[in-house]
Amino acid sequence: MSFPEGQRSIRSAKRLMQFLLDNGDESLSYQSGATLTAAQAYSDLNANCLSLSILAYSLAEHLGLYGQFQKVHIPEYWALNNGFNLLTGHINLRVKERGKQLTNLRVIYPQERALVIDFDPNSRQESFKTSYIDKARITAMFYNNKGAAAMLDESYDLAYSYFTGAIKVDPKYSGAWGNLGVLLRLTEHFKQAEAAYLHAIDLDVNNHTALGNLALIYKLTDREKEGEDILSRLDNKRQSNPYYHISLGNDAYAAARYQDALKHFKKARGLNIKLHDSDFGLAKTYYQLGDLKLAKKYLTSANNKADFDHDKKRYESKLQALSSHTAKLNHY
Repeated sequence: MSFPEGQRSIRSAKRLMQFLLDNGDESLSYQSGATLTAAQAYSDLNANCLSLSILAYSLAEHLGLYGQFQKVHIPEYWALNNGFNLLTGHINLRVKERGKQLTNLRVIYPQERALVIDFDPNSRQESFKTSYIDKARITAMFYNNKGAAAMLDESYDLAYSYFTGAIKVDPKYSGAWGNLGVLLRLTEHFKQAEAAYLHAIDLDVNNHTALGNLALIYKLTDREKEGEDILSRLDNKRQSNPYYHISLGNDAYAAARYQDALKHFKKARGLNIKLHDSDFGLAKTYYQLGDLKLAKKYLTSANNKADFDHDKKRYESKLQALSSHTAKLNHY
């Protein structure tokens, strides 16, 4: 695929993204836990919004276009990763044509020629507010994500290197300070963890994750009432967030508290019926309760709402297994 230098435009960016979608062993796929470099994302064609946006930025820059990263101000969102409910954020990329010069005359378009590249359909469907973020913050977010992955693997020294690397690049990035606090808590450095959480909150008063983790530190260090007061305030703030209830539903499901899980998944569904995650939560919970009819109903609904191929494949394989199981039960 060629892009003549004098003819590179927003149309070129659209063609290039479509090329990525149509080629390779696998189609370009959004994976919430895969933090990769631009080269790895291009090679694997599977990554999270951060890595895919970095890839898109690199390609746009190669085409002579101007790229600007944007933070998308979505509600708190929890992603299930290796059995852990992890709070995650979201970014996208705004690409526009640079001003063109023709024989000392600047070409002025009647309207700005720009394209927003967003790899999360939930973000695209809702018109969330955005704000610009610079390369230093993007780099810090990248290191922070790598640190979180290392922490999940219990590679604590590596995680520490990534978190401190993120802080060195962008000392005002609250997320990295918060995750450093989690690492310090896991290694039982409670005093240092508390200091990291307090600094994270000082940098961003809306870092509810750091606030919740601070409450846990209070409870671990015999300050039960202070911890409970924080958790009660946070719970009230989060009641209108469907992802919060999905997270609570997943926690209840993991603890085999299936009626509680149903309550939270139903609450999430009532708050936003478009989300496939709550339908899948209901499906797996009803399956555990032995109600195969409702399990199939909600699994089918989750499959219909899913946007990405990897989600659809997962749901379709579970539907096939469920249909086979039902057929065997009917046969006997």
